[in-house]
Amino acid sequence: MSDVSPMDVFTAILSRRSVRAFRPDPVERATVEHILSLASRAPNGSNIQPWRVWVVAGETKRRLSKKILAAHETDDSAQVEEYQYYPREWTEPYLARRRQLGKELYAQLGIAKGDQPAMKAQFGRNYVFFDAPIGLFVTIEHSMEQGGWIDLGAFLQTFCLAARGHGLDTCPQQAFSKYHRLIRAELDIPEDQIIAFGIALGKVDPEAAINRLAVERDPVEVFARFRWE
Repeated sequence: MSDVSPMDVFTAILSRRSVRAFRPDPVERATVEHILSLASRAPNGSNIQPWRVWVVAGETKRRLSKKILAAHETDDSAQVEEYQYYPREWTEPYLARRRQLGKELYAQLGIAKGDQPAMKAQFGRNYVFFDAPIGLFVTIEHSMEQGGWIDLGAFLQTFCLAARGHGLDTCPQQAFSKYHRLIRAELDIPEDQIIAFGIALGKVDPEAAINRLAVERDPVEVFARFRWE
C-alpha cells in the first residue's frame, strides 16, 4: 500500500478535485483494494450495497482505451448513453454554470471557442483515463431504483476521499456511458448491470495546464435555508 500518511477528512474534502492529467506512476493493487474497502463503508439504504466495481490497468486498460478512442474518432452516432445523466432541457442557473466551466477549461488549454476538432480531441482524453494508470468502472443493477443511485453517489464520494488519503487523485467520468456496449463486451460485464461511470485514479500531473483549473462553489447562504428557532 501507499506509504503516504493519511490526511484529515477536512483536508481530503477541500483538496479533492477532478484531475484531467495524471502522471504515469504506477499504483499498487493493494492500495486500490484498500481504497475500495474504505469506499464500501459509504452509507446505503438497508445495507444493500448496490455497487459493483471493475478495475482495469496495464494492457487491459490500453486495449480498452484504444477501442473506445477508435469509436470516438469515427462516426459514433450509433453509440447511445445507457441512461440520462444531464437534464433534457437546461434551465438556469445550471446552464450558466456548465457553460462557465467549459469556457474556463478550454481557456486553460488554449482551445478557441468553436474549435470543434480540438474540443473533440480533448473530450477523447476521457477514454484514456487522462493517462491515469488505473481505471475503474462502477455498475449497478437495472432493477435498482433512485435510492440505489443515491447510494452509488455516496460510494463515489467516499472512494474519492479515500484516494486523497493515499495522496492520490481521481476523476469521475460519466463520459464512458456512451460506450457501454463496447466496455461490457471487453470486460464481460453482465447485461443486468448498468455502467454508471468510470473513475480515473493516479497521481496528479502538477505541470499540466488543465490541472490549474479552479472551480468555484456557491457559498452556503446561496443553497441552504435555515429554520433555527
